[in-house]
Amino acid sequence: MLASAVPQDTSFVAFGSLARGELTSGSDLDWTLLLDGPTDKDHHKVVKNLYTRLEDASVKAPGPSGVFGSMVSSYPILHQIGGQDDTNRNTTQRILLLLESTAIGRSEAHERVLRLVIERYVEDDRGLLYSRATNLVPRVLLNDIARYWRTVTIDFVDKQKHRSDGWALRNVKLRLSRKLIYISGLLTCFSLELHADKATLIGADDRPDPARLVDFMLGRVRCRPLDTLAAVCLRPGVQPATARALFDSYDAFLGVLDDADRRDHLRGLSVDDLGKSEVFRDVSRLARRFQDDGVHRLFFEEDAALRDLITRYGVF
Repeated sequence: MLASAVPQDTSFVAFGSLARGELTSGSDLDWTLLLDGPTDKDHHKVVKNLYTRLEDASVKAPGPSGVFGSMVSSYPILHQIGGQDDTNRNTTQRILLLLESTAIGRSEAHERVLRLVIERYVEDDRGLLYSRATNLVPRVLLNDIARYWRTVTIDFVDKQKHRSDGWALRNVKLRLSRKLIYISGLLTCFSLELHADKATLIGADDRPDPARLVDFMLGRVRCRPLDTLAAVCLRPGVQPATARALFDSYDAFLGVLDDADRRDHLRGLSVDDLGKSEVFRDVSRLARRFQDDGVHRLFFEEDAALRDLITRYGVF
């Protein structure tokens, strides 16, 4: 449906539940036309054509934030990392491109930009490439992922002030699916320590080889967030009860989103009526179980290596 509408040097990139492999009956489609080449005066017509094709296929349009449903150039994503020009929108597009994106149809531009962005994070990280630290943790990338998570949480408060609708639904998504993205980002940054044969990443000068680091990290960002979480739950120190708390609560959350009545109830729930809603109480219990019995135990109680990494790099 979309392949013939996507021109050369662009990719139709999907985000959100589709990219995470969590599509439900009520999901919308968050997408961008990623441009990695010369700008063409007709690109805006391509975007309009994509909108028309998706509407004709009864695909639900992206939300009103303005982050999705448009054309995005690779230039600011790649060259405006940090500084005043790195807006919330640009940071969001870059981090989600890494942690929850998939190309539909023509994928060359998407793959090219993914590699270039990871190269920037690695090559700009002097602590990773030149220090004598025993741990291989890409701190520039880690700090940008942490910045994205903090931005999401504080933007939630801003939306609470300016958008009266959908508060309860945004709240549970923040505590579960948005948090999952952050968790997968942390685990991706820790993957050089948790999953790599570090000897294969060291070059002839006994320092980390940038190209090998990029290849390894590129493989990790291609994993879906739940797959990244599952991989760390297979470590010997992680208890089965912790994995069950994470995946059972998240699966039940997806069940709520797939139930039209409960999803619409949460979307239409006012802040004043939260205490009267059994649906909101139930999904809040899922969020607490996901955090207290799953995330907290995973990072701080059971696996010594993961506890050291999150304490040393995730806290300070």
